Amino acid sequence: MTKISTPGFSRRTLLKTSATAALVAAVKTAFPSGAFAASAGPEVTGAKLGFIALTDAAPLIIAAEKGLFAKHGMADVEVGKQASWGATRDNLVLGGAANGIDGAHILSPLPYLMHTGKVTQNSKPVPMALIARLNLDSQGISVAKEYAQTGVQLDASKLREAFAKKKAAGNEVKVAMTFPGGTHDLWIRYWLAAGGIDPNTDVSTIVVPPPQMVANMKVGNMDAFCVGEPWNEQLVNQGIGFTACSTGEIWKGHPEKALGMRADWVEKNPNAAKAILMAVMEAQQWCEDFANKEEMAATLGKRQWFNVPPKDVLGRLKGDINYGNGRDVKATGLQMKFWKDGASYPFKSHDSWFVAENIRWGTFAPDTDIKAIVDEVNREDLWREAAKDLGVAAADIPVTSSRGKETFFDGKVFDPENPSAYLESLPIKAAS
Repeated sequence: MTKISTPGFSRRTLLKTSATAALVAAVKTAFPSGAFAASAGPEVTGAKLGFIALTDAAPLIIAAEKGLFAKHGMADVEVGKQASWGATRDNLVLGGAANGIDGAHILSPLPYLMHTGKVTQNSKPVPMALIARLNLDSQGISVAKEYAQTGVQLDASKLREAFAKKKAAGNEVKVAMTFPGGTHDLWIRYWLAAGGIDPNTDVSTIVVPPPQMVANMKVGNMDAFCVGEPWNEQLVNQGIGFTACSTGEIWKGHPEKALGMRADWVEKNPNAAKAILMAVMEAQQWCEDFANKEEMAATLGKRQWFNVPPKDVLGRLKGDINYGNGRDVKATGLQMKFWKDGASYPFKSHDSWFVAENIRWGTFAPDTDIKAIVDEVNREDLWREAAKDLGVAAADIPVTSSRGKETFFDGKVFDPENPSAYLESLPIKAAS
């Protein structure tokens, strides 16, 4: 059976929510795509996958809840809650055989940081494979209530005077993200820098696990943060702060989380990796359907998953954003995409941007060969094989591994064929 491994999750609950034979039969009716139409079965029936309590973990959670892993021959997959991205990294370093995990819902740059030893103990590389994207859009940059009068939204420059005044009074300005070099770190740095605020010198960046963001802002431990949902919406629902902007306003249709796995596990179990991919792809298609949003919010809100009221998940899941600063916008189009617009496909051009931004902020050296590192980690070939076996419509399979040029809200353009030009155009860098 598919195991749902989370702290405090009782055996009785496990048995009730796991993929029994009856559930698998029902799943085959609801999700008619056949398993392994064109390839051999998986080498193993289990894998240990981690997740953080964020809405973009939904494809893994739904795949477990709906029996999709079992449907594709992976009945013993375990989906376990991780305390932080640091814990996710540490458990991936251990690997499933050593009581860690084999793969995870993960920040898209993190497999690259691990693969190169940038964030591992003794800088020891841990070869990684990025095999799918889990979502596009729907992270948020939120600000403490004390800054409401600045009117800050997408233009971060409105915070410059307030931040400078606080620093001049001898107080530290703290901006939180979830992991150095991760997506939230890069989004908030981009936003601040575009507004003329140097994230290296004008503020202090701190690391806070996603589920702890709201509590820390409530007690005044930070001035702003960037995190995924449902935590920005919960902040607004609790009246503690407001959302300045959704990250989709910075870069519409941006990549976010990924499905990353240890490369040695994938190399040893390529068919099992494809089976996991097929289960996740089916879950992504289910998550994309607006008819399923309320059930999805209720599922994610359960104690064993996020332990939050479903209303903290639902609004922004549908693209309705109450920013908490007098702006309450319906049908923004900024909702999280799980399948639409190629959301599942691991575009190499997207990964190139993450590596480029980590060059910008000094994590990677200026002479890093972006294409070479992306080719080592990104396994779009597995995604394509899994899509073929699953019978994914040709229209949903991108014809190239590049989305081409990407344009940001401040007019900057990233050309994956010429990342150096992009980096040279940016206003603030690590050396400034």
